[in-house]
Amino acid sequence: MALLHVTGDGPDGGIARLGHMTFACALGSGGIVADKREGDGGTPTGIFAVRRLLYRHDRIGRPLTTLPAQPIQHAHGWCDDPASPHYNRQVRRPSAHGHEHLWRADGLYDLVLVIGHNDRPAVPGRGSAIFVHVARPDHAPTEGCIAFDIDDLLRIVARLKPGDAIHVEKQRG
Repeated sequence: MALLHVTGDGPDGGIARLGHMTFACALGSGGIVADKREGDGGTPTGIFAVRRLLYRHDRIGRPLTTLPAQPIQHAHGWCDDPASPHYNRQVRRPSAHGHEHLWRADGLYDLVLVIGHNDRPAVPGRGSAIFVHVARPDHAPTEGCIAFDIDDLLRIVARLKPGDAIHVEKQRG
């Protein structure tokens, strides 16, 4: 099993290692947190299974990967409403419950790695839509996700396979 190891100590970003490769990454505005809560901006600590890959077929095409991969459609969203029975799951828009749009104009979700944070089962309020996705050009903090430059993320997903995981921990200092 390969492990993408992510460390950091605050919203200034972190470092990820996969085998012999090292990458800079953006982290949540709330830093790395052990007790993740919906809307806190924190990137949760833990070991999270790599579930699948979502991608914008109109922008990047199907990435080179052995992970299960699904193109993002206009109607795709991700439920972030703790009161919904669909909390922390992909939904079809329009939805009666709060959700994020996966089809975004800003390119941040052109490539999205869905990880096993709070998903089996999803506990309301413990965080939703914690993804690995494309970073803003200035590596500005995320809302709790881990974000990489698109070229680095393409290199990462090319090397990950089913059964691999992401380990997020606060930098020891």
